[in-house]
Amino acid sequence: MFYETKPFEAFRVGDRATFTKTIGEADVLLFAAVSGDNYPLHVDEEYAKTTRFGRRVAHGLLTASLLSATNGMLLQKPGGISLAQTLRFLKPVYPGDTITACTEVVEILAEKRRLRCRTTCRNQHGELVVDGEALEQKDEPAASAS
Repeated sequence: MFYETKPFEAFRVGDRATFTKTIGEADVLLFAAVSGDNYPLHVDEEYAKTTRFGRRVAHGLLTASLLSATNGMLLQKPGGISLAQTLRFLKPVYPGDTITACTEVVEILAEKRRLRCRTTCRNQHGELVVDGEALEQKDEPAASAS
């Protein structure tokens, strides 16, 4: 990914960033290892067959983690930081699903250099699987060297 310079003053309601990724077997297993979440619904196919899903489901937070990419892509340079993120998990994501994450500015809070954003993840069928809101803090421009 290439990050360009975008000052806070250049942001507009409707600005957005998207990122698409297919959730693979390795992603699920690596996320389980990194997070420590080895719940059988995510890592045990035989167990998952006995659930209402009938097969393994990717971790909700693995899917939502794609929003970290779109939040950063939206902020550009100088960057910033996420202050808050709400999430609603609406549909399961299965290994092999292709997810498109999107962060879209819905409000500009100029006095604090913040952006309120709608954050979503959709599967390859266009179905909303994660819905939420982010509050992003945009960094001040770097002081010029003299």
